[in-house]
Amino acid sequence: MEFFSDLIRYGYLYNALAACILSGITCGVIGTYVVCRRMVFLAGGITHASFGGLGIAFYLGANPIAGAMLFAVLSALGIEWAGSRGRIREDSAIGIIWSVGMAVGALFMSLRPGYTSGDLSAFLFGSIVTVTHGDVAALAALTAVVLAGAALWLRPVMYVAFDRDFARSRGIPTRVISYVMAALVAVTIVLSIRIMGIVLLISLITIPVVIVNAFSRSYRTIARCAPLVAVAGNVAGLAASYELDVPPGAAIIFTLTFALIVAKLLTLCRKKPRLPHEKHS
Repeated sequence: MEFFSDLIRYGYLYNALAACILSGITCGVIGTYVVCRRMVFLAGGITHASFGGLGIAFYLGANPIAGAMLFAVLSALGIEWAGSRGRIREDSAIGIIWSVGMAVGALFMSLRPGYTSGDLSAFLFGSIVTVTHGDVAALAALTAVVLAGAALWLRPVMYVAFDRDFARSRGIPTRVISYVMAALVAVTIVLSIRIMGIVLLISLITIPVVIVNAFSRSYRTIARCAPLVAVAGNVAGLAASYELDVPPGAAIIFTLTFALIVAKLLTLCRKKPRLPHEKHS
């Protein structure tokens, strides 16, 4: 394929491929926690809330990713705090943060001198060809932290994901783990924005996990296999987008969605009930 032959010639393609691999690994591991704890709506809220930080950073002439990072982490910790304290229902807090973040981002982007709608497209829908060496380095550092954390604290995180009361009875610091995981979810989302964009990113966190979950109910298995599925989907989607000249984010989502449909069909065929005469044959 032309894509793989051009990897050597064009540096931006190498950065894009590296970002696909690293984000696939990170989103696969973090996505396992998100899906198993049923935090997909929370992840969506953090994703859209980060737009507020993007808008403010653009208005101030600062690094937009840094602004989104600060806004996303504070939003994640705030939602986790509000939910754990019972001061406001978690779904209500997510909805408020979601809408306020988008409103703040839209307001400050419109106030920015020389604003055009094209300024938003790279962050709303992704622009993987603009990934820099710095973005790749940040993703590599995050991936190393996530993999180290998964290797050292997989069991406590698994307990918190499935049953916080049981984890608390075992002496596991559930509140600390919840806050740390919320922050990691936020950082993962922000560092992957250039790849998928705010609108499409939640699919990269959830679809690979759902694909593996169709074949296994084991948290360990899902945490190990979901990153492989995410990386394969990212690379295949990136190659397809390069060959067909279509947006990379959309190509990745379609690739993962196709894989999900195939996985579901395979599980349906495997669970197909046998006819009465087949049981006695």
